[in-house]
Amino acid sequence: MPETLLKVEHLNKVYESSTGNVEAIGDISFTMQRGELVCIVGPSGCGKTTLLKCIAGLLRPSAGTVELDGKIVSGPPANMALVFQEYGRSLYPWLTVRGNVELPLRHKKLSRAEKDALIDDALLAVGLDHAGGSFPWQLSGGMQQRVAIARAVAYQPEVLIMDEPFAAVDAQTRADLEDLVRSLHRERGMSILFVTHDIDESVYLGERVVVLSKSPTWVQEDLAIDLPAERDQITTRAMPRFTELRTYVYEQIQRAKRGQAVRPTS
Repeated sequence: MPETLLKVEHLNKVYESSTGNVEAIGDISFTMQRGELVCIVGPSGCGKTTLLKCIAGLLRPSAGTVELDGKIVSGPPANMALVFQEYGRSLYPWLTVRGNVELPLRHKKLSRAEKDALIDDALLAVGLDHAGGSFPWQLSGGMQQRVAIARAVAYQPEVLIMDEPFAAVDAQTRADLEDLVRSLHRERGMSILFVTHDIDESVYLGERVVVLSKSPTWVQEDLAIDLPAERDQITTRAMPRFTELRTYVYEQIQRAKRGQAVRPTS
């Protein structure tokens, strides 16, 4: 039986200010199983980043709970890694690629040999085993994002959180990085929660797609993606079922934008 890794239950977030309160998240509940790849999509401004910050322990919810591996999240969990859209800001330009990948390992009680083995393995996993001595500013945007992903892989987290990580790269690089995420998930059994605004990307990557309503946000649809586990950019995207799924998700988001989705009462 699948084991629940992440549980979000009746999560609510209200931003308070002198000009009035804003309810960013109304009531969000969903679970994620260990080893699963779940994508989250929704209309612009629906609170996807707010949700991720609550899940990552960076933002305290107004109500509800987040549980990771059976424990309530009240601060940044030690067994979670994050990869953001703005990869340039997360890398230190004065450190080499190896130095950047090593950063989170400095807080672990590991020998030099153990750290080197983890760094070597992570760089190989993202196709940067040849670039360890380079500096981030010497690399393309896509390669810099691979460094950020390698850093997360080396840390060996229970769950990897990715917040629109490929929004700033070109289409060809994006496709390559999508396949990298699929390979990390398939070959290493990584649990990945992936937020994106790209509908096609969510269907291509995910085993499930969670569609959020407009703010104040709730889970409008939790859709199982019944595509083959082995996917590629040409064959998979040409499948009639892929077209059906991406069309359905697109329709759900359009309904959310128009406020036509009906929130369950229970």
